Amino acid sequence: MTTYRIAPSLLSADFARLGEEVRDVVEAGADWIHFDVMDNHYVPNLTFGPMVCQALRQHTTAPIDVHLMVQPVDALAQAFCKAGADIVTFHPEASAHVDRTLQLIKAEGKQCGLVFNPATPLSVLEWTLDKIDVVLLMSVNPGFGGQSFIAHTLRKCEQARRLIEQSGRDIRLEVDGGIKVDNIRRVADAGADTFVAGSAIFGQPSYRAVIDAMRAELAR
Repeated sequence: MTTYRIAPSLLSADFARLGEEVRDVVEAGADWIHFDVMDNHYVPNLTFGPMVCQALRQHTTAPIDVHLMVQPVDALAQAFCKAGADIVTFHPEASAHVDRTLQLIKAEGKQCGLVFNPATPLSVLEWTLDKIDVVLLMSVNPGFGGQSFIAHTLRKCEQARRLIEQSGRDIRLEVDGGIKVDNIRRVADAGADTFVAGSAIFGQPSYRAVIDAMRAELAR
């Protein structure tokens, strides 16, 4: 039976009270905390650095899932590992040497993964599936929260699931962007097991009500 994980994205949280937001959303049933790192270079926005991750580490024991939208990757990947990240994922086109970057993250004792933009092919997985723990598919273009789900991600998700199953390895298949109560079941049916949701959870009257509704859809 598939174990589903819900990973609320701090990109949609109240930045003025992040520690409280993290505690509240984990208490409401979140499995992971998704931590979007943007550098105003690889993507047109600027968010959090390693010091924020380190500060939030004191507020939760839940896994911190760091998604690096940065270029270059290596120095920040290592910095976030040291700051308390449990999982570090990055975009292969942002790294000069994908295999080396994966090795650097693994050397820090952390899980690692690759992130694929909506129009980025999955071909690099042929050479990396034996080294990664997570495949993250972007179902919106990276850089901003609150965007609508890009429908062709479902086909890409099916393709990624086939590759993971062929590898025989325990690799999480995560989808990020436009995930809501009314589409999470379709994304799960396409093969995803981990779901990043930002504005669908943060800013809502009850985090628990949204997470419970998502779990009810996943249990259908």
